[in-house]
Amino acid sequence: MTISNEGRLPASGETQPLPSWGRQTWGLLAALAVMAALLLVPTPEGLPVAGHRMLAVLAFAVIVWMTEALDYAVSAVVIAALMAFLLGLSPNPANPQTLMGTSAGLGLAFSGFANTALALVAAALFLAAAMTATGLDKRIALVVLSRVGTETRQVVMGAILVGFIMAFLVPSTTARVACLVPIMLGIIAAFGVDKKGAFAGMLMITTVQTASIWNVGIKTAAAQNMVAVGFMERTLHQTITWLEWLIAAAPFAVVMSIALYFVMAWMMPPEVREVPGGREAIGKALRDLGPMKRSEKKLLAISLALLGFWSTEGVLHRFDTSSTTVAAVALMFLPGIGIMTWKDAQPRIPWGTIVLFGIGISLGTALLQTRGATWLADIVVAEFGLKNATAFFILGVMSLFLIVIHLGFASATALASAMIPIIIAVLQSVATPGMNIVGMTMLLQFVVSFGFILVVNAPQNMVAYGTETFEAKDFIRTGLVLSILA
Repeated sequence: MTISNEGRLPASGETQPLPSWGRQTWGLLAALAVMAALLLVPTPEGLPVAGHRMLAVLAFAVIVWMTEALDYAVSAVVIAALMAFLLGLSPNPANPQTLMGTSAGLGLAFSGFANTALALVAAALFLAAAMTATGLDKRIALVVLSRVGTETRQVVMGAILVGFIMAFLVPSTTARVACLVPIMLGIIAAFGVDKKGAFAGMLMITTVQTASIWNVGIKTAAAQNMVAVGFMERTLHQTITWLEWLIAAAPFAVVMSIALYFVMAWMMPPEVREVPGGREAIGKALRDLGPMKRSEKKLLAISLALLGFWSTEGVLHRFDTSSTTVAAVALMFLPGIGIMTWKDAQPRIPWGTIVLFGIGISLGTALLQTRGATWLADIVVAEFGLKNATAFFILGVMSLFLIVIHLGFASATALASAMIPIIIAVLQSVATPGMNIVGMTMLLQFVVSFGFILVVNAPQNMVAYGTETFEAKDFIRTGLVLSILA
């Protein structure tokens, strides 16, 4: 079975093509124009000047992220600079007689880097890099697929099972899909079916949608979950342990995984039923990997131990998820364990994701601290009649809003950074008796991961689309059904 490089994400050391003067340019101009227009509008009564300016920065960020006018890492640096000067020249909300100063503005712009959620995301990316460097992720996927059988329906079930297992061990969605895509291409080649046929498209879409589904089911499976947890810890002073998240979210992900199988079998039935030799091809790929290396065994032991610590947080010990993950990464670099060196890890880490995550947390924190999010939330509550609405109605309205706005975002992390602070402020503004704000925020965070509809809704979708095994319309029509079910 051959392993293709199609759909591979470019390494950080590779030269990237400069953006064309098209949609990106107009997106940047639109973002600047909207921000300038908002800044020129007189500050509404009850909204601090700093909050007014942060709402303008938020509008700039949303347009830039939706149009992908700037690389995400670059957009994060630009947002930090805007916050430093616009907040620095604003009256201090606590003492309007004095300016905040650019030093305080820049400090707020980088406050997200002091959040423990950022440490977890960064450590998770190192774990994902170790999986790729050692080849353990590929071995796990091939071992599972070698056991499921050669009927097309069994292979599709195997793809869902692999996605489920990998979500526990590889805490990066893009890394999981980037690992699985070449394996799935190898299976398609081994089956001898048309690369643009129904089976190939069905298998590839199933692989990527499984990753999105289990982003909901497991706290550490996706960076956007850490954004929500970070805001909950900072604003609501409560956290959700790994096990609590699993208990609340895994049943949903299990049901959606089953639904995914039937939706794909119904909407994209494969043109073949069974292909002889499929198991042998997978077995050959496993033999080509050779015996399990020491580095793989060490990494597997560390990953299973880490999984044990995650699942027993608050039950057997008080070590939080971020701390145990950072400790696991430290172990990987220690002499004598030697899973990989810093030189090996550095080009495999998407540093832009870390920068975006930190600035995204800072953006939300500043919106909350300057009361910009609260002011905007009051308008949302009044316009949609949410003040005394039932929790179910609030959940429905906010979910629909997030699903629609997600159509314009190519990053769930960016979406969570922009929207979760506003969601928390909205939930704090309503008067519904007995509503659990932490629980509602968590449910709405699940919806943030619903990148099922458009190929451009998530990086992992674009990785799979790059294989040219399916058309965008197939992704849309199956994704719409999955979104309705979800």
